[in-house]
Amino acid sequence: MVAAVRDDPARRLELAARFYDRRIGRVSIRAYRRAEMAFMRWQISRGVLAAPTADRPGSPWWRAVNEGLLLDAWQAELLVSDQPGTVSRPSVACWVRFLRRPSAEAWYRAHNASIVAGYLAHRDLAQQEHPLERFVMDVALVRVLYAHSLLTAPRLALGRLAPAGRLLADPRWRGADVFLSLHDILPDRYPLDGVTVQEILEAENYLGRLVDYAVILPRAHALYAHAASELNEPQLLDMLRDGWPVYAWPYDERHVWTTTKAPLAIRTLRKLTRSTEIDQPEETQQAEDDA
Repeated sequence: MVAAVRDDPARRLELAARFYDRRIGRVSIRAYRRAEMAFMRWQISRGVLAAPTADRPGSPWWRAVNEGLLLDAWQAELLVSDQPGTVSRPSVACWVRFLRRPSAEAWYRAHNASIVAGYLAHRDLAQQEHPLERFVMDVALVRVLYAHSLLTAPRLALGRLAPAGRLLADPRWRGADVFLSLHDILPDRYPLDGVTVQEILEAENYLGRLVDYAVILPRAHALYAHAASELNEPQLLDMLRDGWPVYAWPYDERHVWTTTKAPLAIRTLRKLTRSTEIDQPEETQQAEDDA
């Protein structure tokens, strides 16, 4: 099924959507497809899922990670439909649990387990991408992990604003689009030749900049630790160094994760969402204090 749509982004999207529609005699999960569809539409608009033979070939890394997500979900669907077979990797078991007992939390565990498994399985492909594309990979990972924490650890994610966590991140609601579509956060084109990291940062919308610098990045260490525990994947912690994302972006270029713009707005938002649950490495905490 997945091989048949491999080189057709529109049919990939249709296959992903059909997974959520095929629920004869079972509780509907159609509403949960919203967040995944938003993320895939962003990928398609960028061109990263395009066929290798297209006029503008897609990204081997993004194609592989997305394919793993489709495979995991459909394998789980076949298993809960009593088709013969076994779970091929732990992320499939997460999808099985979601299908048997749907919830927003179970969806995030399944989706992010597949995404993280793809990150780990295809790190070699990541290193073949343009340097700025590697930055995009780290930003995308930080955001999906943060969205997950809004539901499963709202006090960690938002501090005193924790009650807003579900409203912002439930994959069935529009609020999740802010974190999962990324169309207002990152470039809508691929490849990123001829673009500088500064141009990418300047193109980011104001709200995205505030969320990144004031809320998400100061608690990156705690977010990755929480996700590693939630997904039972300790290798996630290897994607962070001293609180800075390093899956594909070099540690020596970590200055991109800080900013001197909008200091008052960032300080205000940081205070509003400050959490006592955050346990950061000393270097990251010092950077936050300096800011």
